[in-house]
Amino acid sequence: MIKRFVRHKVEDAGSSGSLNDLSFLLIIFFIVIAGFNVNKGFLLNLPSKEKPIVVNTEDIFKCKLQADGRIFLDKEELNISDLTTRIEEKLRTWPNLTFLLSIDGDCAYQNVVDVIAAIRKCRVENFSFRMNEGQTE
Repeated sequence: MIKRFVRHKVEDAGSSGSLNDLSFLLIIFFIVIAGFNVNKGFLLNLPSKEKPIVVNTEDIFKCKLQADGRIFLDKEELNISDLTTRIEEKLRTWPNLTFLLSIDGDCAYQNVVDVIAAIRKCRVENFSFRMNEGQTE
C-alpha cells in the first residue's frame, strides 16, 4: 500500500506574519514617543479640604499684577528682580510669609508665569493668588 502525503496549504501565511511584525513595531514606536511628551510645570501643594490653613493677616504679603504686566507692591511699581529681593527680605523677618498675588483678568499668561517662577525661586512655602475681573488702578 502506498501512502500519499497531502500537504495542507495555510491560507494567507505570509501576510499574517508581516502584519504581526508591523503591529509590534507600531506599539514600540508609540511607547517610545509617549516618553518624550513630558509636561513640566509648577507643582503646587494644595491644602486639603479637611485641614484648611489658617493665616495671620500680618503674615500676608500682597502684590498686584496689572494687565500690562506691571507689578505693584503697596502702590509702588517693581520689576521682577526687585520683587524677589523684597520677598527675600520679608522671609528673613517673617518665616511664615504668605504671598498673595492679585492678577488682573486681562493679564498675559507669561507675566503670571514669570512672577510665579520668581516666587518659587525664593522658596515661599505659602502662596495664594486670585483673579480680579475688570479692576484697574
